[in-house]
Amino acid sequence: MHPRLGALAALRLTDPDAKVAATRALAAASLAAPISDIAVRQPGDDDGVPGRPERPLTVSAMDVGKRSPFTPDGRAALVHSICHIEFNAINLALDAVWRFDGMPEAYYRDWLRVADEEAQHFTLLHAHLQTLGFRYGDFTGHDGLWSMCEKTKHDVLARMALVPRTLEARGLDATPLIQAKLRRVNTPDAHAAIAILDLILRDEVGHVAIGNHWYRWLCARDGVDPIARYRVLYRRHEAPRLKAPFNLEARARAGFTEQELADLTAG
Repeated sequence: MHPRLGALAALRLTDPDAKVAATRALAAASLAAPISDIAVRQPGDDDGVPGRPERPLTVSAMDVGKRSPFTPDGRAALVHSICHIEFNAINLALDAVWRFDGMPEAYYRDWLRVADEEAQHFTLLHAHLQTLGFRYGDFTGHDGLWSMCEKTKHDVLARMALVPRTLEARGLDATPLIQAKLRRVNTPDAHAAIAILDLILRDEVGHVAIGNHWYRWLCARDGVDPIARYRVLYRRHEAPRLKAPFNLEARARAGFTEQELADLTAG
């Protein structure tokens, strides 16, 4: 099977453990195999995308509820919310591999690696969640990440602009704030969560960097200015407003330019 069709098959799986296993196996198998540049898209192949379990129940971001880390159930809800983000991130990366014909082989390899790392993140968080007495699906979740995936499904440039380098980059800002709250809790399970978040933050810098790389590659290919085009795409697809504080150090390591960081802090 072509690796991109393998990504579609994994994307359609509804069971989280099966999706993780298929994603990790696909990424491992693809390391030694060429990824041919044949088009794989077919009419109607969006059916079953993305595969998700019946739970968690999807609610609006406003209805998810508070997740205070200062109670055991609150910490579990917080870990679950991050687990949900990582599950969606597996789907986002698999979709980036499968959906867009005509990209260089390196693009597909990059996003297969991202999918593999997101699967690792989900596994670590889900195992930690189970030590707290819960499983993925026991709390509600919102659909913000995938809704932007839907908005950008016909435009790889918009996808790179608004998923990795906008929504996922918000994780670079949010993770240190979550870790600071968990340090105040100062329990063994809180410290275990902090350690997992350290690993996730390190990997997510690389994921955002991949989004930045391919966004700029596409802008160069199409002869458009990256900063000006980003502003157009941001407004066109109604991306959520970016709010301070920003993790400027992590964003710089992820490939944002001095001009982009200055624009960010200027509002």
